[in-house]
Amino acid sequence: MPMIINGIGVSRGTAQGRVHMLKRSGGNIAKRELAPEQVEPELARLGEAIEQARTQLTEVRTLVPETMSQEVQSFLDAHLLMLDDALLTEMPSEMVRNQRCNIEWALEQTRVQLVDEFMKMDDAYLRTRCNDVSHVIKKVLENLLDDAPAMQGRDLTGCVVVADDLTPADTVVIQSQNVAAFVTQFGSSMSHTAILARSLGIPAVVGIHDAAELLRDDETLLVDGHGGTLLCAGSDWLIDHYRSYQRREQEHMESLLLLRDEPAVTRDEEAITLKCNIDLVEEVSSVHEVRASGVGLYRTEFFYLNREAQAGADEQYEVYRDLVAALDGKPLTIRTLDLGADKEFDPDYQGAIAPNPALGLRAIRRSLQDKQKFSAQLQAILRASAHGPVQMMLPMLTNDSELRQCRKLIEQCMRELADAGQEYDPEIKIGGMIEVPAAALAAAAFASRLDFLSIGTNDLIQYTLAIDRVDDQVNYLFDPLHPAVLFLIHHTIHAGRRAGTPVSLCGEMASNPRLTRLLVGLGLREFSTHPNILLEIKRIIRESSAARLREQAERILHCEHPDQIHGLVENLNRA
Repeated sequence: MPMIINGIGVSRGTAQGRVHMLKRSGGNIAKRELAPEQVEPELARLGEAIEQARTQLTEVRTLVPETMSQEVQSFLDAHLLMLDDALLTEMPSEMVRNQRCNIEWALEQTRVQLVDEFMKMDDAYLRTRCNDVSHVIKKVLENLLDDAPAMQGRDLTGCVVVADDLTPADTVVIQSQNVAAFVTQFGSSMSHTAILARSLGIPAVVGIHDAAELLRDDETLLVDGHGGTLLCAGSDWLIDHYRSYQRREQEHMESLLLLRDEPAVTRDEEAITLKCNIDLVEEVSSVHEVRASGVGLYRTEFFYLNREAQAGADEQYEVYRDLVAALDGKPLTIRTLDLGADKEFDPDYQGAIAPNPALGLRAIRRSLQDKQKFSAQLQAILRASAHGPVQMMLPMLTNDSELRQCRKLIEQCMRELADAGQEYDPEIKIGGMIEVPAAALAAAAFASRLDFLSIGTNDLIQYTLAIDRVDDQVNYLFDPLHPAVLFLIHHTIHAGRRAGTPVSLCGEMASNPRLTRLLVGLGLREFSTHPNILLEIKRIIRESSAARLREQAERILHCEHPDQIHGLVENLNRA
């Protein structure tokens, strides 16, 4: 009998293949008591396991083909750095000495404790970095337990790899074996598996919590990476149906490529600007591939991640300069540092962790607390502006005082650069992100003081609805179509229009094709999306009438019931 299993689709495409269960030791690790003379030999075992893990990751690093995304190499490099972290040895070693316990149990307790600390962090992206910690410690545990999963040397061609999770090292090993798809029990759209699957163009579904119980080795499995669906034990009719769907999906993707050089213009001649969100210099190739108008959001948080020291002004400048050169005249919008109150990622921070990080010292607040580091980033951005069109974007503004402090600091940096004979663009555009209800309600004031606004819907929805979208207990309430959210978006767009200030939208809503027509109807004329969805957004725009969408959006804005709004949006997309 056919069985359909639903998860989270994170990499578009469909695939069919035999299941290969990637089994790890996992389970409970028993605590054993050691005799006093066994303590030092036990600690030596930890050192040997770490060295073994370092050798293994270094070997995998050499297997990375030049065609593979730089992200894969970055993840592996980060894992190698973590093996040198004192926490990896100090915490479990202290447990072994104090409790005279086996190192496997102590290391597992360390992993659980560190993951718990990461999961308390406010920033969703940083919270997913607990995967790095877990992957590295599990690699060491596998060596201690002599229980690593066998992959190298296995023929996985055409297989659907099913695992609790996939590490970057796993991905490198199996990528060269032409796997058909990935399925994992854990993970989210921001997890390593999701990022790597999208980068490699491999269909993937994550969050199938019962995958190990529901699936069996060698059974045939159909994977829909777009809809997040698995089909197993299917009838010939169902298999034919999905194969047909796969062909249509391929034809659709090929048709989108034909739109690359076509303008993003509605049927009634309303021009829409389409830009991309990126994190790495290597992603610029995707910007050019889809013929985006530029980069609407370049995140700079990676300067803090997995580093022993923060990047200085010169290092940041070189990265920004390389980005400007790679964009070849297309504009680059650089967002200043936007970390939460999770100071573990600041090697110099000595203060206390905020009791409520979401409402604490984060984003622009944090930058203004450390003007020396903020100035270093501002100078790097200003210097890069001498090489091409660069815009600067300030995250999470909430009041005019913050903006005045930022402008004063920017002016000071300009004077210092001029005194030092450094070139920069004195007319560089400065924009702000609208991410909290206070900023959206005060959008008119910000629009009069800034060169552009950008709506960050991820945080705007979170703060408007008091909902953490990655919290399983409440994320069902995370609704971009909530009447309050739509009101704030519409209010911001029109405040910008009245002031003659451009307004873009760079949150996940911009990359959701279901919401494209609604956003155009609300007056949005600039989207900043994931590169892999930009052409789909362009297709929808070219098939739409802005005038008709305005009428429909006006009706939606006057609705108070979420179910009614969802229904009207579906009608909008069907028409």
